[in-house]
Amino acid sequence: MATRVLSSSPKLLNNLRSFIKPLNSASAAAASPLNFDEKPELSTVEKQHPIATTLHQPTTNLDLDDHQKLFASVPTLKLLRSSVNLGLASNETFVDFGMWVMNSRLMETPLLRDIILKTVKHTFFEHFCAGETTTEAGECVRKIQEAGLRGMLVYAVEHTSDNAGCDRNLEGFLQSVEFAKSLPPSSVSFVIAKITAICPISLLKRMSDLLRWQYKDSSLNLPWKLNTLPIFTDSSPLYHTLQRPQPLTPQEESDLELAHQRLLKLCQKCTQYNVPLTIDAEDTSIQPAIDYFTYSSAIMYNKDDNPIVYGTMQAYLKDARERLFNTARTAEKLGIPMAFKLVRGAYMSSETKLASSLGFDSPVHNTIQDTHACFNDCASFMIEKIADGYGGLILATHNLESGKLAASKARNLGIEKGNQKLEFAQLYGMSEALSFGLRNAGFQVSKYLPYGPVDMVMPYLLRRAEENRGLLSTSSLDRPLMGKELKRRLKSLQFAKPEMAATAAGSMKIEIGTP
Repeated sequence: MATRVLSSSPKLLNNLRSFIKPLNSASAAAASPLNFDEKPELSTVEKQHPIATTLHQPTTNLDLDDHQKLFASVPTLKLLRSSVNLGLASNETFVDFGMWVMNSRLMETPLLRDIILKTVKHTFFEHFCAGETTTEAGECVRKIQEAGLRGMLVYAVEHTSDNAGCDRNLEGFLQSVEFAKSLPPSSVSFVIAKITAICPISLLKRMSDLLRWQYKDSSLNLPWKLNTLPIFTDSSPLYHTLQRPQPLTPQEESDLELAHQRLLKLCQKCTQYNVPLTIDAEDTSIQPAIDYFTYSSAIMYNKDDNPIVYGTMQAYLKDARERLFNTARTAEKLGIPMAFKLVRGAYMSSETKLASSLGFDSPVHNTIQDTHACFNDCASFMIEKIADGYGGLILATHNLESGKLAASKARNLGIEKGNQKLEFAQLYGMSEALSFGLRNAGFQVSKYLPYGPVDMVMPYLLRRAEENRGLLSTSSLDRPLMGKELKRRLKSLQFAKPEMAATAAGSMKIEIGTP
């Protein structure tokens, strides 16, 4: 079923367009009707390979075995602390206890809360996060730039329930963009934002219900709906909405207008400073509304082969491959350079539990192998697009085989080193071997850098702890390699000449004494 462009209510759209005009010279794109009923033609490659061309076997020089070369830029103390933190995070008993503590009533006692947060700050927070302030985050960006990596700045606010909170979060995102521009050139690759931080989550659920029902019943008129790109396919999960939803109330339409204005301000700031914006994905109950916001903004701001707004595709969803193909092909036909961050996904347990409670199959692939295959197909499809000069892609993967396959595909298609349209990315504090291996092979590599007060970043940390012990974790590779490198450095210190050993020991003392 094709996405339809519907007539919009004069009040909402006139207000929005009058708001957009002074900000965006490209606003005419949002006002002109777009036709999504005609399917875009396939490229020659796509005609030959209806499912994205299979990734080639690895041939690129991606060395993940030489621990000395991989960790050459990592100080010994940081390597030791990383190994210890990853070891703790992979211990299920420790993680379960930590999550119980963080969600318990102990956090309601001021003294205990202060002790717990200080403990978290000097362990997991320092390992997975860039700092509490922009100053600390800036120092983190400079350090990883010295190691040949780039930063994706994440002002780590998440779900918000009221407009006042959304306004505060918008200011934080705007400051993040300005902050990114103040740092050394090319040290920041993207700014990350969550729609749940600038639009009340209850409204996102209502919008998602209405968008799903309109896909089921094209006669449903959504007067607030702007031009967008395909959001659903026939295999998309629609079970969240089992009855025809009521239209948005006047108050909800007013809140939606405010949310649109916040996102447009953020997109305009990113356009002004030429800092790409990536919109994070969430669970399927609200993802349709997030895609709607993302695509309607991309239509306005992604111009002249310069994608400013990136969407996020979660490859663990059964409909991800088809949705990506449909959205990218439609955008390309319309002359909109659409770009994506490709991830596997982080809500597997909750998605399966919700679907089961409603009597439906999980929207998540049945096996991890199916998820890997979907991720690799989507990566191959977008890498081919980039080789043809279209779009952009962030390959956010901790999976070694996917990293090798994508690197090989890029090389075989002649994508040059330093191509700004292809970025590999891993979470800060995770998959260090893969990050450094891709860096050594000449690719652009970013680390996802959340920052903000410890208590604000807590939801992010809890998810990292949960994911790090999951099937997609690569700490099982990082820790052995880190251990080997630590042993090598210790041996080289032991067998050094006395005067050299004394100098090295002094260097280690200085390093260990540095905060």
